[in-house]
Amino acid sequence: MTREVLPVYRWDDEGFPENQVVPEGARVVQWRDDFGFGVAFRPDIVYAERDGERLTIQYLTPRNDRRDNPLIVFVQGSAWFRQDVFIHLPEMVRMCQRGYCVALVMYRPSTTAPFPAQAEDVKTAIRFLRANAEKYRFDPARVAVWGDSSGAHTALMVGFTGNDWPNADGEDGDASVRCIVDWYGPTDIAEMAFEPSCGMHVEADSPEGWLIGRLPVQENLERAARTVPQSYLREGKPVPPVLIMHGSRDRTVNFQQSIHLYEALRRQGRECEFIRLEGADHGYGGFCCDAALDAVDAFLRRHIG
Repeated sequence: MTREVLPVYRWDDEGFPENQVVPEGARVVQWRDDFGFGVAFRPDIVYAERDGERLTIQYLTPRNDRRDNPLIVFVQGSAWFRQDVFIHLPEMVRMCQRGYCVALVMYRPSTTAPFPAQAEDVKTAIRFLRANAEKYRFDPARVAVWGDSSGAHTALMVGFTGNDWPNADGEDGDASVRCIVDWYGPTDIAEMAFEPSCGMHVEADSPEGWLIGRLPVQENLERAARTVPQSYLREGKPVPPVLIMHGSRDRTVNFQQSIHLYEALRRQGRECEFIRLEGADHGYGGFCCDAALDAVDAFLRRHIG
């Protein structure tokens, strides 16, 4: 008996038939469209070369049909040393599944170039991405910057200074962002030694010492003051909304560091939110949970859609 060869359906044909057979012993589970999009990965996109460093972006794109996705520029914490940009890759994949493009940005470490090189590099990356927004399938008007730990410090510097200093090589292009997410970032390095911690913060070889040129922090307070993000807040100058999240038991960057920032923002009437993650430590000590990502997602949706 000759069997009839069926026509090929189009991918967008809503009339594609669903198989109704339930084999004996099989279990039926209702599929729900709540997992999100698949993720495409573009590794090692070079956006600049400085001080002998090839600076790269690891880029995640949701597998959807849109070319105007919102963009998260993520800055990985590393004590301002050389980054392992893949530490928060699982969380960034989860954000990409929610519909965000994500750019994980590498910057020059403080051992190569001290402050403000890190902010310069991230701004260059934002300008590079905006110049190629169509290629990378995001809306250049909907860009957020997000960092954790020292990466959050850099994210705050980028967001607060926008198209002002620091600007490496007098670059053209827009480096501004619509909002900032700060996960447990240091905000006043001269105060860190006066707050409970399990790390050193004042010696020349401490992360903070390297940030200002491998100098003792308490003996170079003027240099340290330049690294304080909230010192760049100016009356009358627009500031992107800020979400601050910090664990109450952070043993590396004390919770008080986020209070310094929050109080400065509130004094000027800036739009900011503060979430105390009860019992959480630094980094993986609590911030991989759905509650943390849901809070970031809700904040981003309000500000970049």
